[in-house]
Amino acid sequence: MPYALFCNDAKLSKAYPTEADVWRLAHQSGLVVDVTTSARRSDVHLRLDNDYEIKPCAVEPEEDPWQNRADAERQLQLGILFSS
Repeated sequence: MPYALFCNDAKLSKAYPTEADVWRLAHQSGLVVDVTTSARRSDVHLRLDNDYEIKPCAVEPEEDPWQNRADAERQLQLGILFSS
């Protein structure tokens, strides 16, 4: 089942093959924050900023989650090459 980024039940991203793909893209976009639950910072977990959620989704008829992943990885690589 593919996953996407949502806010208040509105789909904000393309569909991706795994939940981990969407987490990675959300992190790269600055939408992931660290939350500390203890004074020693030993119990840190990640969550999405504001009202964002990652949920399973239906794939649009013209959409290919695996191609979306490949496109995102390609864009990341190009960003790294141009920023170096």
